[in-house]
Amino acid sequence: MRRITGLSNPTVKYLRSLREKKHRRREGKFLAEGLRLLTDARETGLLPEVLVMAEGRESHSLLDALIADVEAAGGDVIEVSEAALSKITGKDNPQAVCGVFAEFDTSLDRIDSDAAPLVLVAQAMRDPGNLGTMLRTADAVGAGGVVLVDDCADPFSVEAVRASMGAIFTVPIAQAPWDAFRDWLRKGPGQLVAASLRDSHDYRDAPYAAPCFVMVGNESRGLPEDYEAECDLRVTIPMLGRADSLNASIAGAVLAYEVLAKLR
Repeated sequence: MRRITGLSNPTVKYLRSLREKKHRRREGKFLAEGLRLLTDARETGLLPEVLVMAEGRESHSLLDALIADVEAAGGDVIEVSEAALSKITGKDNPQAVCGVFAEFDTSLDRIDSDAAPLVLVAQAMRDPGNLGTMLRTADAVGAGGVVLVDDCADPFSVEAVRASMGAIFTVPIAQAPWDAFRDWLRKGPGQLVAASLRDSHDYRDAPYAAPCFVMVGNESRGLPEDYEAECDLRVTIPMLGRADSLNASIAGAVLAYEVLAKLR
């Protein structure tokens, strides 16, 4: 185990750089913070390449097991000052541990349409918190994955990983422009369902069919009209108050559970 205390140490600077998208892309690495997230990763067979811990942390059996596995796999285990860990994570009160993981393959081939009756699709979702919440929803409903269409938030950002509560390690993720996703989907079975206000079915009475790809749009603009025109089904969630729409990730969760109930 190495010990680092200086804030200007090159390793600290490298780890901190992974909070920025351009550096994550260059290195192909991302940060995950917290013993719970790292334990979730370990339970799926994924270990951090670098494990970083705060000095003076409390002992924990899960952390001891994680340290042993990382060392056995040839990974790097580092102890840093609390100030250094705060600089790395960008939080004033960081978790006692974080890890560096290799980014996953996010090609469409990662999505198996036969693995589950439901896949969630986000188009131009810009908020990393919403994206993390959608990943949590996908895990909760046993979805076959999450497809990110067009210019979405980075699923490997610190904010999205944190919001996913470990689902980043359990849910297959794919990224693709609209044309590539549409062409891939149409090569096999798959009903594409749009969350929409245009010529829509009430989501509770819609004729869903498996495998069902439920697509929600950008937080402020929704789905482009030409995208909706190519969907097999458009559904709407009735709004009974003054708000004219739900948060995108919440809408995805409502639809996901309805589809799951209908397809069981």
